[in-house]
Amino acid sequence: MIPTSVVIALGSNLGDRAWHLRRALYELGRVISIVRLSSVYETEPVDAPPPRYLNMVVVGHTWIPPRLLLCVLLDIEKRLGRRRSIRNAPRIIDLDLIFHGAHRMRTPELTLPHPRYHEREFVLAPLRELRLPFFGVVSD
Repeated sequence: MIPTSVVIALGSNLGDRAWHLRRALYELGRVISIVRLSSVYETEPVDAPPPRYLNMVVVGHTWIPPRLLLCVLLDIEKRLGRRRSIRNAPRIIDLDLIFHGAHRMRTPELTLPHPRYHEREFVLAPLRELRLPFFGVVSD
């Protein structure tokens, strides 16, 4: 069985943002095989109040299916201190599953590829830096 390539976007705009990214990378490395990391970008919030974000993208491989990987990402966020209140509120850590191989799906919990990644410069800039190949899309 061949592992699936995944792209995960990370962001933080509360507290020690760089430390939160490093901690999230450590936790991600426990559940996926990290292959590449983008640089860290400081960006303005989109549809959200300040402060500024630190953002980056991780490319890795996993055998974890999409829905279960989403649960893992949400658990990492929770363990690192993220508390969900209002939409787009400032956050200690944000982990977004952008691509899961060529999966295409739409459920109440998860849409793949991420439905707004192509509108978000804080995702596009790191993707361009990594010069990722085209991610084909197939139905789930």
